[in-house]
Formats: sequence, C-alpha cells, structure tokens
Amino acid sequence: MKEANMAVPVNIGALLQSDLLEDAAYRDDGLCVVGIFGKSNMQPGPLKESLINTLADKHIFSLFGGAEDGGTADSHIQAFYNQENRVLYLLLSSVCDSRQLLRACQSLSAGTGHSDAHDFWKGLDRQHCLHLLYMFSVCHVLLLVHPNQTFDVTYDRLFRALDALRQKVLPLIRAAIKDCPVSKEWKVNCRPCPPRLLFVFQMNGTLKVSANGSESGGNPDKPKKHSPRRRLQHALEDQIYRIFRKSRVLTNQSSNCLFTVPANQAFVYVIPAVEEDPVGALIGQLRSNCILCDQDSTTSVSGPRRYQQMRRSARQSSCSGDSGTMSMGGQLVDCSLKEFLWQHVELVLTKKGFDDSVGRNPQPSHFELPTYSKWVQVASRLHQVLISNTDEEIAELATKVQSQLKVLEGFLEADTKFSENRCQKALPLAHSAYQSNLPHNYTTTVHKNQLAQALRVYSQHARGVAFQRYALQLHEDCYKFWSNGHQLCEERSLTDQHCVHKFHLLPQPGEKPDMDRNPPILNHNSRGRSTSSCNCGRKQAPREDPFDIQAANHDFYQMLEEKCCGKLERIEFPVFQPSTPDPAPACNQAQRLPCEASGSGEAERLKEPSTAQSHTPGDTSLSLALSLGQSTDSLGPYGDGDGTETQVQQKRPSLVDRQPSTVEYLPGMMHSGCPKGLLPKFSSWSLVKLGPAKSYNCHTGLEQPGFVPGSSFLLPWDLVIRSRSEEDTGLTEPLDGGTSSWPAPNKTLVGKRGSTGGLGRSRRRDDMARAFVGFEYEDSRGRRFISSGPDKIVKVLGPGGAKDPATRVLNTDMPLYIPSPSQGRGLKPHYAQLARLFIVVPDAPLEVTLTPQVQPGPPPCPVFHPEQTDLVLPPDGFWVLRFPYSYATDRGPCYPPKENQPLNNYKVLRGILRATTANPVPQ
Repeated sequence: MKEANMAVPVNIGALLQSDLLEDAAYRDDGLCVVGIFGKSNMQPGPLKESLINTLADKHIFSLFGGAEDGGTADSHIQAFYNQENRVLYLLLSSVCDSRQLLRACQSLSAGTGHSDAHDFWKGLDRQHCLHLLYMFSVCHVLLLVHPNQTFDVTYDRLFRALDALRQKVLPLIRAAIKDCPVSKEWKVNCRPCPPRLLFVFQMNGTLKVSANGSESGGNPDKPKKHSPRRRLQHALEDQIYRIFRKSRVLTNQSSNCLFTVPANQAFVYVIPAVEEDPVGALIGQLRSNCILCDQDSTTSVSGPRRYQQMRRSARQSSCSGDSGTMSMGGQLVDCSLKEFLWQHVELVLTKKGFDDSVGRNPQPSHFELPTYSKWVQVASRLHQVLISNTDEEIAELATKVQSQLKVLEGFLEADTKFSENRCQKALPLAHSAYQSNLPHNYTTTVHKNQLAQALRVYSQHARGVAFQRYALQLHEDCYKFWSNGHQLCEERSLTDQHCVHKFHLLPQPGEKPDMDRNPPILNHNSRGRSTSSCNCGRKQAPREDPFDIQAANHDFYQMLEEKCCGKLERIEFPVFQPSTPDPAPACNQAQRLPCEASGSGEAERLKEPSTAQSHTPGDTSLSLALSLGQSTDSLGPYGDGDGTETQVQQKRPSLVDRQPSTVEYLPGMMHSGCPKGLLPKFSSWSLVKLGPAKSYNCHTGLEQPGFVPGSSFLLPWDLVIRSRSEEDTGLTEPLDGGTSSWPAPNKTLVGKRGSTGGLGRSRRRDDMARAFVGFEYEDSRGRRFISSGPDKIVKVLGPGGAKDPATRVLNTDMPLYIPSPSQGRGLKPHYAQLARLFIVVPDAPLEVTLTPQVQPGPPPCPVFHPEQTDLVLPPDGFWVLRFPYSYATDRGPCYPPKENQPLNNYKVLRGILRATTANPVPQ
C-alpha cells in the first residue's frame, strides 16, 4: 500500500496484510496507537468519526454519514495512520452504533422467533467483545465515546467480562505472539502497556451555560473558578473512578488491570452542545482551521515544544471564538479535545509511559513503544487468533479462543440468567401439575391432557428467552415419567374399552404370560365381563371383554358348543381352506372404500325390491318365475333388479365359476367392501337347527334362560300356499292374506264364492301355513327379549302367544342396538344388541330364503353378511341364526354406539327373509 492510500480509512485486516511504504524520516520512530469505541445515537453526523476528523485536522470521515452500502451488522475496525504525528487511529464500529444497529434489525426476518433473535443479538455481543479485547491488546490509549453526558454503568459489567475473558485466553495469545520481535514483557503480558482509558461525552441541549459563565441562580459578582463543563468533567471522573474501584475493575497495581486511568490527569472530556446556528458554527470552525494552518506553516517544531505550541494556538483559537469556553472573570480556560488527548499521547511518544499504579508500594508497569513494522507483526497474529480465524497455522488456537467465550455468559447475559432462573423455578410447579390426580397407569390421552395442564402452569411463571428450551425439557420429563412404568396399554377392546394393564407384550403361540419381564408378557384385559348365550341360546355363560374378532365371534361359542349345541344340525358357512402351510392375509389394495361399497348402490337395491318380482311379505304377489327359482333378488347385491331372466343368466356364471382362494385369506369379516374370491379363516355367524317346527310352542314361547318375562314369544308369519293348475298359470296370489293382490279382469279366483268376494273365509284351511319369526336382543347382563318392531318389545300377559304379525319387523330396518328395558343406576344408557334370529319354518311346500345384511355404523360403514348369502331353509325346522358379537374390518373394529350417537345408523337391513311357493311334487 502506498502512503497516498492512507488518506482514507481502511479495514484493519487490509492494513495488516498490506506493505505500507513509510517515509524514511519516520521509519525508526515509535508509533502510538489510539483506539476509539463506544456508542452513537441517531444524530446526522457520526460522533466517533467526527472525533478523528478533529484530532487529525483532516476531513477523513463524512460529517453527515455516507449512504447505506448494504454492509453487514458485524463488528469491524477501521484504521487511519497519521505518519506525521506518528499516531495510528483504530475505530471500532459495532452493534452499539446506530448504523450497525439498523443493519442488524434489517437482517432479522419477520418470522424469526424470540429465542432465535436473542441468539442473534448475543452473537453480535460476543463479536463486539472479541474486537474490544483485540483493541485493549494492541492500543496505548483508548477513547470511550458516549452520546450524552451520563455514564453508562453497563460498561462496568462489560469490562469485568472482558477482564475475565482476557485471563482465560492469555495463554493462547502468548502462544500466538511468542515468535514476534518484541520484548519479553510484551510477550508475557500480551500488550505493549496497560492501556489508558479516556472518556469522551457529548453534552446534549438540556445543559446550557449562561452567557456570563455562571450557573443559573448564582451570584454573578462571585464567579466560580471552573466552568460548569469542567465541573461536570470532574464529577464524572469521581463517579467513574468510584464505580470501577468498587467493582475491582481498577486496582492498585495497573499491570493486573484491563486498563488504567491517570491519577493526576484529566481522563474525562465533555464536548459542548452544538450551537443552534449552523452557519455560525461552520464559519467559526473554518476560521479556527485557517488560524491553525497559518501557525503550522510558519513554525515547524517537534517534540515537547510542538505540544506547547499547539496548546498556545488552541488557547488563541478559543479566545477568537472556538468551541472552548472563554476566560472570563478569572475562570480557567477549558482545553480542546485535541489538547485533552495529546497530553496522553505525548507520554507515549516520549517513551515516558504511564505510571498509574497507586498505593503504598506501587509497582511500575511495563511499557514499549514499537515501530510500525513490529506492531503490525504482533497485531496481525492477534487478529488471526481473535477475529479473522483464517490462518491455518494458528487455527487451533483460534478454536480454543472461541470455546472460552462462554465465560462472557455470566456477565453479559443477565436477561438469560434471569430467564433461566424463572424457568427453573417454574419446572417443579409444572411437574406437580402434571402428576396431580394421576392414576398409576394412564393412556396417551390422559398424558396429553396432563401435559397441557402442566404447560399452562409453566407458562404462567416462566419468562424470557429460556422459555422454549425449558418447555421442551418439561415435555421430555413428563414423557419419561409416563414411559417409566406408568404407560397404560393403548389397545382397546371391541366394545371400546382400553386394556387395564400397563404397557406389555402379547404372548407368542405356546408362550406363557410372564409378569416379571420388562415389559411384561400378558394378554389384554379390560376387566369388563358380560353374559352371553351360546349359538342356539339354550345356555348362558360369562365372557371376557374380547380384544380380537376371533375371540368375540368364534372362540367363545366354540367353547359352549362342547357343552350345549355341538350335536345340533347346522348349516356350515364356507371358510378358508389353505393349500399351503403358511397362508398369508390378503392385502387391502383391491378393496374398495367402505363408502363406495355401502353407499346408495347395494344398500338401496337391498332396501327397494323390484316392483314386478318381490319376495318380501310386503308385496305378496307370486309369479311363475318366482316359483321356478329364477329371481333376480336371489343374487343379493349383485342383481340389478330389472326382472329379466336373460340378465340373470349373464351375471350368474361370473359368481359361480369364481373359486375362493386357497393361498390368501380374508383378515376380518365378510362385508360389502371385501375383494371377491376371499374367505376368512373362521365364520362369525352360526345357523343351527333346534328341532322340527313343532318343537316351538306358541303358547309357552321360547323356554330358554335369560328372557324377560312375557317377551320370549315369536311373532306369527301367515303364508298362503296352493298348488297351481294350468288355468291358474301366471296368476299371482298373496302369501300372507294381504289385500295387495287383485284378480285380473274376466278371471275368477279358484276357491272363491264370487268374483268380488273376500279372501279370508272362503279359503280352505290347508291353503294357509303359519311360520314364526323372532328378533332376539341380549344385553351385557344376559337379559333377553323378542322385539315386535323397531321400538317395541313383545309383551304377552295371557295365554295365546304374541298377536302382532311379523310383517312389521320384516318390512323395516330393524335396529342393531336398542335401549335395554332394564337400565342400570348410572346415567350412561344401557343397550341391548341383536343377537339371534329365530325362524320356525312350517311343514309346507315353502322355500324360506335367509339373507342377513347388517350395517353396524353410519356411512361409510360397510354392510356385513355371512360367507354364503341367500340361504334356503328346509321346511319343518326350528332354525336359529346367531349374529356376530362384534363387527370389524381389516381397518379396525366397528365400535358400539356412544350415548350421543343416533341408533338408527346401526341396523339390520330389511329383506332378511323371503318366502316362495315350492315347486309341486310330481304325481
């Protein structure tokens, strides 16, 4: 770098890396390094930069500040080398300056959290401290600039933090400068001398001095010896010295201190307020500069005489209207800023040094005045260690210095310490709130509710930047408490009751339960017990609350079959027959959504029979096609119900020819959303025969345990049957004696007394057959009853059996759950579930077809059905269809209704029974 380039300030890094061509006359002279740092306000001209303009008598920095250059908010040091006066100025700009503070605020995004913003500001503070430590290690004199006349006591904490950091990194700095060509004392103490700290304050407009120099209210005839500004300087010196001595920042031995202040010299300077007349101020400054330039051109001296000449010129400029106070009435003349600083700089340039130790036995401190080249070598090494961290040779030292920055936390992060103390006190309160009213084992829902309560208590007491960190710790502590022996098993039974055991594993096949294992090996248990009947209903037994569909719908009834109904005649439902030793469950990729399966398509076709060929007792017409067994409804959900025989024959082969898989089984139960060609490993339904039709006595009802008195009677279902002759072909007749059929024109009904006669009295008794139907409901206590409608229970008080016909229950959707007639004492309603369907088929030429369809929940719940649909019950039989105890798909169980859910969404679809006249036996 050439000398001409030093007319403008440069970055300290660029200065240390460049080769400055010094003037030969000054090459061997010593160098005084002056550092300037501090704070600035939002004034037009930067205060610190304008000080260098005044001290160097040159326009180096703009008085009104430069345009925004888009720089960063990081701290940086600018250098200006005045070779004539042998002074190197170092100017520190940090977040304490208004311009850097504005850049820092602009760099923060709008979505930055409170904790992230705090880390950002603390990072800038640590960076500021490292730059300050660097300046305290390379400077002889330091100027602390403050924008008002009040001392900022936060500097006390900052200097104590810097002193502690310096003691920590002192061995690292010694290792970095051990090879530099400086004295041993410099290498040991890591600085040329204990730097002297001077304070420069800016007086604001509130402190104005009267024209005669006396205080307001004072006696003008007796003026003070010192001006108000000088008395303010003396008061600030006393205050600063007391504060630093009290906090042990300043001690008797100056070599042990971070900095020193002179004992017999002024170290505080107050810059007077700016005059309100800007034009007069500029003219006065221009006049003083012209006088100084004339004197400098006429006389050119150096050394102490130059300092005395500058003092005389400054006093002359003061008398001619400079910023200093005029001598009036015996007052001492106030010195200028340059005079204030130069009395300390001269001690450095004359190699006298600073003797600032006090006490009885003051120890002299070391002092060294280096040349520019020696200073650059030391400053460059320190810059690499403390600031830039770019030199690979000392990268390890720089990393160790960064690790020592945690010592600053105790001094600079007072708000963080306060926040941590508040959060640490709030944690025990939050833990107590979490553990209050807790059972020994509890579920995830309880854990989340208690954790939310603990967070509410924590947020009431915790404050500051540590809030989020300790909130996460509260999360972890509560989770550890819950998972450490307090976690309840999350599995829920098919009746929607959770397991009461703590977190455990299920035993493998052939493995015994083990409570001593961690986690223990146990079967699920909800401590819920109920009473249920067997497949035929003749025996009741208690049962545990089931957790899987096989235990609910198969294992319990298989256990009772050995004691009761194992020898009864039955119709077996098809189940999965494996052809491989290890069959696998089918994946659900081919399944349709339940809403697609149980929407308006199949369910509506099941609910709305075709107008031409209906099998339900509601429509009693019987055609020739029905008598031949060619019904579209016999296909269940697969028929389209248009009544054409051709379409039935087109759809039937695709169903008959499809063979069930022997490799994959259906995981769950059969329903409308299952893929075709798959069967479950067991059937959840049962169809057994209790005996012939005469085994049911309509006067005594069902003689089985658990029935509510008077509710064990089946509902009569009257069916009309007759053999057809050729002349009656195509003529429809009612099956149950209803009025829905009318004779065709010009046709006379056989067996009628007239063409318009009634239907009841004219028929022969052998044309009528009576079947019996009963929908049996059973609650968890084993109470059973027959329902005569969606909201009615059979109640027979006298002989003769039930009077209500079965037409009502067969033509409507029967509910799957109804309120039990025997409610408990609690507020929770008690429901009874449809458990069985009793059918008494008479000994008559009839075909009774059974098609059960159950929808155990609101849409999109699928429709469940047995593995075989359209079951034809043989005549002369007393049959019992046992419904599943629970319903589940591969996606999970269909839970029973809650107390606030409507029961009409849980239903058995109408059309469960159809009756047709059987083909006549050939003579």
